[in-house]
Amino acid sequence: MRAVAVSEFGATPALMNLPEPEPGPGEVLVKMVAAGLNPVDWKIADGMLKDAVDHAFPLVMGTDGAGVVEAVGPGPADEGAAFRPGDQVYGQFFMAPRGLGSFAEYAIVTPGAAVARMPEGMIYSQAAAVPTATTTAFNMVEKTGLDEGQTVLVVGATGGVGQSTVQLAADRGAKVIATARPGMADEMRRLGADEIVDHGLGDLNEQVLRAHADGIDVIIDMVSDQAGVDRLAALLRPGGTYISPLWSVNPDKMEAQQLRGLNFNNEATPELLTEIAELIDAGRLRVMVHDEASLADAPAAIMRSRAGGSHGKTVIRL
Repeated sequence: MRAVAVSEFGATPALMNLPEPEPGPGEVLVKMVAAGLNPVDWKIADGMLKDAVDHAFPLVMGTDGAGVVEAVGPGPADEGAAFRPGDQVYGQFFMAPRGLGSFAEYAIVTPGAAVARMPEGMIYSQAAAVPTATTTAFNMVEKTGLDEGQTVLVVGATGGVGQSTVQLAADRGAKVIATARPGMADEMRRLGADEIVDHGLGDLNEQVLRAHADGIDVIIDMVSDQAGVDRLAALLRPGGTYISPLWSVNPDKMEAQQLRGLNFNNEATPELLTEIAELIDAGRLRVMVHDEASLADAPAAIMRSRAGGSHGKTVIRL
């Protein structure tokens, strides 16, 4: 099968011909149709998890994807009962110890993996953009306890996680302030943002405080380092919450300021993907794909992501 993989940590991603994986007992083989690109994909290829889990090489890159179940592994029928051949599925397919990922023509789903049936009527390229970004957004909004009527600043709103965060926060009835350049401002408003602030127009704190002199309730920040977090935290009123998936928050410092600081690790589950599929089916969550690349062009797309030369979600067509 064709796949984009690395031969060792830090190697340049390359299109390779690799053996098609075979499903074991209770596993299913999925013919991939599309795969979602996330920054974590190249971070893992650089060795982000090398001290946490074993990796087999060549290591197929990619976590997110969508496709069609092609075969069920051997064993009693009920062992593979979660999915049947022909089922359309989406979710997370990365298996570092076996060198398998979603940037390939075939992937494996193990029992209990974060894979679920695709939302009704959704195309594969949209479904592939959902799993990591949208589960991250969903879980962060949940963890903050964001409530109706509260005001939240979403920093990094135009990225894949940020766009879902804006929608999920608005769906809860929160007032959403989104960071965005002028070219993305209208799109952010369509997704539910009430206000737009722009780094290019000056200090973010000053822009927010002009409309919210008493401060805001929650900051969900996908991009800032610790210095940036410390500055933006001044926007929070006492009892406010700051969350970072980059682990840029110092919880003790926040507590000393009467704030709640949270560093976040995401965990996707089949149940959560099913819940998100229901939100998509109900029209309460839109999936935006900003760029598509062929499998042959995937290494170049990965390099653009690494260089910060892309925004929104990029999907690889398989």
